[in-house]
Amino acid sequence: MNMPVRHTLPVALLAAWLAGCASSPAVDDDWQVEDLTVAPAMNGAIYQAGRDVALFENAVARNVGDLVVIRLAEQTQASKSATTTTKKSTSADLPGPTIAGRPVTVNGTPVLQMGMENESEFNGSGSSAQSNRLRGEISATVVRRLANGNLVVRGQKWLTLNQGSEYVRVEGVIRPIDIQPDNTIESWKVANARIGYGGKGSLADANKPGLLARFFNSPLMPF
Repeated sequence: MNMPVRHTLPVALLAAWLAGCASSPAVDDDWQVEDLTVAPAMNGAIYQAGRDVALFENAVARNVGDLVVIRLAEQTQASKSATTTTKKSTSADLPGPTIAGRPVTVNGTPVLQMGMENESEFNGSGSSAQSNRLRGEISATVVRRLANGNLVVRGQKWLTLNQGSEYVRVEGVIRPIDIQPDNTIESWKVANARIGYGGKGSLADANKPGLLARFFNSPLMPF
């Protein structure tokens, strides 16, 4: 017997939503260096604009399309701790009235005397620590030359292993004066740097929590 359309549509939408939540975030395989526009060579000319090299200069990246090696030397470490202790104590005594020099009692027990005591205490502590380290080298391409002479570079490297693939990406702005004679530059000299390291495959999927785990660890959970 065929299921009515009004029942099939919600089931299909629910299945699609669960499949989308359970799938791991896609890795952008099409992340490529943007198209470069280089001035065409002038055949038969001795001098070409933008291709000059001074006699005592090193052949380092300076034009669109040139390559530069970025030495990844990233290391950060941060820690934070906090401790809070509060304590408050309050007490008050209200003596009862006296009649003819004697307090009002019932069977010898004062009944009009009152007292109040209150005490509260709070202890809280927290700590957080984070560190990361990235070492290696990656070649980047000059994709743009700014008006002040600085260079916009971008590069990526993919490593395909037995159980998946890993990538390293870097993008930012460098100064030609910071490029070493061997055409290398440290990553901490890259301004507005965007450095990414990740991957995909069975090993990357094993390090990600499942659908229900992500749901219960969501900040929207009230508990």
